[in-house]
Amino acid sequence: MDQEIQAYIDQKVQEALESQLDQRIKAALKAQGNDSRAAIVASKGSLDMAYPPLILASTCAALDIDCQVFFTFYGLDIINRKKYRSLKVPPIANPAMPVPMPNILGMLPGMTAMATMMMNKWMKDQNVPSIPELIDTCKEFDVKLIGCQMTMDVMGVKKEDLIDGIEVGGAAYFLEYASRSNITLFI
Repeated sequence: MDQEIQAYIDQKVQEALESQLDQRIKAALKAQGNDSRAAIVASKGSLDMAYPPLILASTCAALDIDCQVFFTFYGLDIINRKKYRSLKVPPIANPAMPVPMPNILGMLPGMTAMATMMMNKWMKDQNVPSIPELIDTCKEFDVKLIGCQMTMDVMGVKKEDLIDGIEVGGAAYFLEYASRSNITLFI
């Protein structure tokens, strides 16, 4: 019995020391400006390409990793108030389609709707939040969502076309943040 008590005490002491060490390491990294930071570029606006940046960003928030997502080119559709609730999955030339199908079938009327319905069902069956829910989670946990100003200008997208809570900035604005990030992703 004494050995069990001693083993328990040793374990708790070790956990306390590791916790103190972790806190000192985090404090030292923070003092050096090396906090965990993630910079994500979302460049595609289809339903299947909207999930990765938003899942990664919301996971960063859950892990206390500061995160910014830069929406550029068709990625702007993910944060466009008229489009983000109705993103589609294109079946044409999509190598990720679970059922191999010739491109000619993907061009048939209704195939995009069917592929979109399938993906939405898979996500719902696995309790994966919807795109609007993921965006809300990101905003709730202070993930900075940024619309690309140049892309907005080129595509005629106005700030009021974006959902509430979206910042607008150019490449230099985002790159300043990304240059100090230890995680950078292009999706």
